[in-house]
Amino acid sequence: MHPIITRRGALRYALAAACAPGLAFAQEAPFPSTNVHLVVPYAAGGATDIVARAVADKLGPRWGKPVVIDNKPGAGTTLAAAQVARAPGDGHLLYMTTSAHTISAALYKKLDYDPLASFAALTLVAKVPLVLVVRPSLDVSTLDEFTRYVRANPDKAAYASPGNGTAQHLTGEMFNAAMKTRMVHVPYKGDAPAITDLLGGSVDAMFATLTVVLPHIASGKLKAIALANGSRIEKVPAIPTFAEAGLPNFEAATWFGVLAPASLPKGLRERISRDIRAVVDQPDLRARLIDLGSEVVSNTPAAFEAFMQAESAKWQGIARQSGAVIN
Repeated sequence: MHPIITRRGALRYALAAACAPGLAFAQEAPFPSTNVHLVVPYAAGGATDIVARAVADKLGPRWGKPVVIDNKPGAGTTLAAAQVARAPGDGHLLYMTTSAHTISAALYKKLDYDPLASFAALTLVAKVPLVLVVRPSLDVSTLDEFTRYVRANPDKAAYASPGNGTAQHLTGEMFNAAMKTRMVHVPYKGDAPAITDLLGGSVDAMFATLTVVLPHIASGKLKAIALANGSRIEKVPAIPTFAEAGLPNFEAATWFGVLAPASLPKGLRERISRDIRAVVDQPDLRARLIDLGSEVVSNTPAAFEAFMQAESAKWQGIARQSGAVIN
């Protein structure tokens, strides 16, 4: 063999050997390489923020990097969602969102992102079902009695919600459609004023997030009629589901799930999902979520994606029925 060929061959071999470790490092870069930011589309102190911080506190030690909560409230979660949708899919910006994410496409005439296609689903952490509660002075205790009361008072019986286009509002419209009733919707600026008027008797009922009304149910100030969930909840085992009370397939919940930008590579998506599910399944965090009235889910990316698709289709139909639109 010619000497020059031998030298060239040796040089090529040496270059390949030198480059190989670098290539392997580029393909298997450690995650995370810096702080991870978990965006929450609500102000600090609310249920979503509480759940996000509980998860972040567990993920930080597991990853060896802090997981920082970024509260980005505004425009019904759409401002935060748009920010996340535009971000690089490297796993360092994640998003803890709620049912408002799948409702937004049904309500907003124009969004800068697609609530499904612009995101990679990681895991549905937990669901908090809505519960039908009634004012203390209303003489009903069962779903049948409540339905008879509403039918006897068309366009007079009123239900409260924390605002137009919320899951609580649309669930009331879903009930009207299912039971052929004509309850009047009374929107408020948040849960607190809605519940204040419900306690005072200004409105008859509310499809409320269970977490928000748990203290009032426990004290007897509000009567819980039925849970909009597929099964009873551990925190309040005495409250029947709508199916048990006579209305099957009536489910609606506030939920807490983690998303990432759609460009997140599949391998990293699976890794982050596994890590989040591992911390959610720790006994102390599960107990805390259950104490909030949650049903802990902690599912796979594929299962969460299918759940969001079903949620989106459901709310699209209810929004069309109710005519709810946000410009």
